[in-house]
Amino acid sequence: MRGMTAPLTLHPDRLLPPDPGTREVARRLYEHVRDLPIISPHGHVPPAWIAHDTPFRDPTSLLITPDHYVNRLMHASGVPLADLGVGQGDLDEAASRRAFRLLCEHWGVYAGTPVRYWLEDEFAGIFGIDERPDADNADRLYDRIAAWIARPESRPRALLEAFDIEVLATTDDPLGDLADHAAIAADPAVRTRVAPTFRPDRFLEPGRPDWNALTDALAKAAGADTGDWAGWVTAMENRRAHFRAHGAVSTDHSHADLRTDVLDDAEVRRVYAAARAGSATPAQHRALQRHMLAEMARMSCDDGLTMTLHPAVARNHHPGTFEAYGADVGVDIPTAVEATRALQPLLARYGTHPNLKLVVFTIDETVYSRELGPLAGFYPALYVGAPWWFIDAPDAIRRFRRAVTESAGFTRTSGFIDDTRAFCSIPARHDMARRLDAGHLAELVVDHRLAEDEAADIARALVVDQPRKVFKL
Repeated sequence: MRGMTAPLTLHPDRLLPPDPGTREVARRLYEHVRDLPIISPHGHVPPAWIAHDTPFRDPTSLLITPDHYVNRLMHASGVPLADLGVGQGDLDEAASRRAFRLLCEHWGVYAGTPVRYWLEDEFAGIFGIDERPDADNADRLYDRIAAWIARPESRPRALLEAFDIEVLATTDDPLGDLADHAAIAADPAVRTRVAPTFRPDRFLEPGRPDWNALTDALAKAAGADTGDWAGWVTAMENRRAHFRAHGAVSTDHSHADLRTDVLDDAEVRRVYAAARAGSATPAQHRALQRHMLAEMARMSCDDGLTMTLHPAVARNHHPGTFEAYGADVGVDIPTAVEATRALQPLLARYGTHPNLKLVVFTIDETVYSRELGPLAGFYPALYVGAPWWFIDAPDAIRRFRRAVTESAGFTRTSGFIDDTRAFCSIPARHDMARRLDAGHLAELVVDHRLAEDEAADIARALVVDQPRKVFKL
């Protein structure tokens, strides 16, 4: 009712099973893991925030502008991205308040979504807000969050401690000097391990119009001649070594598909030369990209970096939005993916290598039980990545556990990853996963398929042991 603000509360049993007996078991399992540290081996928080302990500016830049989950649904409801601060630089207070007011006015569009769940967790659990956002209280809530931001204990380094984040991985360009990471590692005041992640996608896609220029830049950064294929391999190995020296534990790859076809030595040299000369065909570009991806697995066998694959996303689906605002603003849409045949060339060569850990994520849920679970149930190198992006949501995570556990168990999965640059949502996301896994394990206990003490051990393993193992922490 207009003028009467509804309360905002966090139910202690949220996301736990509705059946009373199963819920009681889930409560006990959740208690085993609720206070364990957060290990975040895949995310997008800028390392500069930590290196310089950069204060957050305002509620909009903290909660709205950097979070494409929040932005895209408001955009679908008719709100221009510019009104949310996207692509607008630093907002003045009036613009920031307008954007935050739009969030409160559109609170209802998030009902039933994981975005709503995370935001409620942040509003109540971090900011101490006990009323549901709406048009009437937007300015009051803005002031309350702004006052929270102004506190010294709300700066990024203090929040690492408050959120109990043991490991925080960032996502970084191969050409980066990683100076921020060096500064963080040298500062004894930062107890969280902040690790860079090697993300070479644009250097592995010779069909890009800027690929030759990027390859020249790679040569300069790596101190290697990329005029031929052997030089490109050396350059990539050098940059990976630079990342490892700065604490990297993984590489991250997101291409249109998972194809890893391998060319013979003479063919790859010939196709690479054609790509550098600008005479390669589209088919040759694709063949070289797929060979390069398989080569990343070979390098991981040598240097020990865990390799993660995030395929099958149609990037920048709306050209006008991409032209106006650039990438990563919520206009990427999932597509179907095939894994069994696509990964076979890579797995035939490296799937049993003792030094390779390959984590395959998907937002095409159809491949969990049909392909990824069975693959991870045979190949020692392969693990199934936790639901991410469009499916890091309660029902999808439940479906994931049911689909994968039957063929791969729990030990062949990655542990939860939050995949976010929305800093304050990190604890909400990890707590969500802990509650959902406690619920799934409780169902196995009451079904007499698992003893409760073993379920408690598995719950802990999914939170801390699996990510430490898979990402070699």
